Amino acid sequence: MTSAPRHWFVTGGSGGLGRHLVREALDRGDYVTATARRPDALPASPRLVVERMDLTRPAEVAAVIDQTQRARPVDVVVNNAGYAVVGAAEEMTPGEIRDQIEVLLLAPMLITRAFLGPMRERGGGRIIQISSMGGQIGSPTHSAYHAGKWGLEGYTESVSREVADFGIHLTVAQLGGTRTGFVSALRYTTETEPYRDNPVGRTRRYLESLEDRDLPGDPAKIAALLYETTLQPNPPLRLSLGSDTYSAVHNALTERLNRLEAQQELAASVAF
Repeated sequence: MTSAPRHWFVTGGSGGLGRHLVREALDRGDYVTATARRPDALPASPRLVVERMDLTRPAEVAAVIDQTQRARPVDVVVNNAGYAVVGAAEEMTPGEIRDQIEVLLLAPMLITRAFLGPMRERGGGRIIQISSMGGQIGSPTHSAYHAGKWGLEGYTESVSREVADFGIHLTVAQLGGTRTGFVSALRYTTETEPYRDNPVGRTRRYLESLEDRDLPGDPAKIAALLYETTLQPNPPLRLSLGSDTYSAVHNALTERLNRLEAQQELAASVAF
């Protein structure tokens, strides 16, 4: 028996993983509303609506979501749009920091919030937050990016516990290096001399040398897996997708646990 078509809302739908998710949903017979900077990059379909939306403008985001929900109830939300500012924290301008947090954290929070009420009233829904191993690790040059992704993971875990009784499930997809064009879209700060030859400079040089083809992740396979996740009655809160992700996150969690265990007596020492 074939299930009824669902309606997806996907941000950043014209490129990378977003485009693959849009195609996957359309190929499965679903409806999609996608926000996109390049509408011509998406396949023509009577089941696809493409909207332009600036994630740094909350009023514009709210208007697009309102219009989308009035047209057709949304069953699956994917907060996919994003980018990374690369450089030392000291090099980042207030505008670069603000825009990074707006896109990676504030916009997904506002989008998630906007869909919770309608999903609750309808008895359920799915929300997928596209994060990365950067939501669990910390590396030089990515301080603002990590702030956004770590924040998104904490927000999602909290909300998932608030709405589980209503049949709403949230999943954080932690991606590793994936061939989505993300590397070519990195935004670099203006480099300064003190950071040229330290870990910041070395990381910058490495990223500048990377090409999409150097990355192991297949976005088409990730899109197919995420689609299947939305069909599961009890999907995981977190999905580590990529061998590089698993290794990096495993090492980070192990290191944090070891440091925590070393402080057991210290933690107890401050009690009355």
